Amino acid sequence: MSSPHVPPSDVTARAPPLAMAAPCAEMEPAAPPPSPPPTAAAAAPGSAGLVCAQGRNLRAVLCQRCGSRVLLPGAATFARRELLLPAMRKKAAAAAAGGGGDVLREHWLVRDMFSFENVGFTRDVGNVKFLVCADCEAGPIGWHCLDDKDSFYVALERVAHE
Repeated sequence: MSSPHVPPSDVTARAPPLAMAAPCAEMEPAAPPPSPPPTAAAAAPGSAGLVCAQGRNLRAVLCQRCGSRVLLPGAATFARRELLLPAMRKKAAAAAAGGGGDVLREHWLVRDMFSFENVGFTRDVGNVKFLVCADCEAGPIGWHCLDDKDSFYVALERVAHE
């Protein structure tokens, strides 16, 4: 028995064009997918005391500059993934300066954008939006690829914890 004919327009609507997916690959160094949640003992030294046995954040996540609350305790899962984020600068300084950035490996992975207490998103940079503090606009503190609607990464090095 043959399968029903699917018009070409329906097929292209489901798959993103290659040109749209390329910027995410450029922003992300070659790396394996996010690691499974670690136990508290297996967490990296930078995350010691921040990750519970289930791999979730034990403490609230705050903006380093203004102290605004970004995430409540338990709202995110620890993940290791290499992501390239532009250097943290004030908005005016970032516009005046050129590129430059940091490859960051430890993140809080948030699966639902409504889990955030306070976060802003930059305009699209290719197929990526960067996360910033919604109060003082410090950042970027995280990364979101538009191809994956359910993955928001907040870099541990770019936030404070209480």
